[in-house]
Amino acid sequence: MNSMVEVASAPRCVHAEGPVWSDETQLLYWTDIESRTLMSLDPRIGSAASRAMSRKVCSLTFRERGGLLIAFEKGLSFYDPDTRLEQRIVDVELGLPTTRLNDGRCDRQGRFIVGGFDSSEKGLSAAYRLDVDLSLHRLFGGLSSANSTCFSLDGRIMYYADSPQAVIWAFDYDLHTGNPGNRRVFCDFRDQPGVPDGSVIDADGYLWNAQWNGGRVVRYRPDGSIDRVIEVPCRNPTSLAFGGAALDTLFITTSRMTLTEEEARLQPLAGSLLAVRPGVTGLPETRFQG
Repeated sequence: MNSMVEVASAPRCVHAEGPVWSDETQLLYWTDIESRTLMSLDPRIGSAASRAMSRKVCSLTFRERGGLLIAFEKGLSFYDPDTRLEQRIVDVELGLPTTRLNDGRCDRQGRFIVGGFDSSEKGLSAAYRLDVDLSLHRLFGGLSSANSTCFSLDGRIMYYADSPQAVIWAFDYDLHTGNPGNRRVFCDFRDQPGVPDGSVIDADGYLWNAQWNGGRVVRYRPDGSIDRVIEVPCRNPTSLAFGGAALDTLFITTSRMTLTEEEARLQPLAGSLLAVRPGVTGLPETRFQG
């Protein structure tokens, strides 16, 4: 096991988020939300590419039929990174000027779960499910910063967080309907240095979380207790994805968005893409089946 954190991609994003690994192309995609930029990395040659987008890319996943499913600020679209063609699916929260979409991931059945961010911090946003027939369903509201979307190995538990509440929840997840219920606390962050940001499940069923304002990523056992902590060289890691040919590299996105000029000087790697080999492997990203 090598738990030394290294730089996977040096270009500094303002607010890097939402990494996803394509087992088909062997590329990592992620977004710089504030710069409206779609990023990609081929780790075999260490080459990163960036693409300016027309609006904020808040999260993304792959589509079984090819291309990407993107959560833009105010809606969901299919997007072909080769042709740059976009097919709008549905608008979301158009009547709420302080919200945008945020964290998203497919469940084990290939439906897309996405939640919002509310800059007013009043909890005006909500969590949604996009079914394979492209119908959108509101799951629950009261969110200010949806994060940590991921699913247990059997798909029967959905993990979710509203970052300001400093808790990761676990829900019973109905495999047939895609509806979550029986919400309870999976992990309480009151005694930890940060709050929960993005999460991913590894092949052992453990949850890895990026701790915003905590300067670390943490591996949690299925009972919610801490298994391992890996410190990172910047205060605000944002999300995680397993990648590489063997899915044995943990990629970590980071942010410099909220740093002062002096803090940014002291954290030169803030905004870069980091990587570590933690000695465990991940799972292939579930693709959207619609």
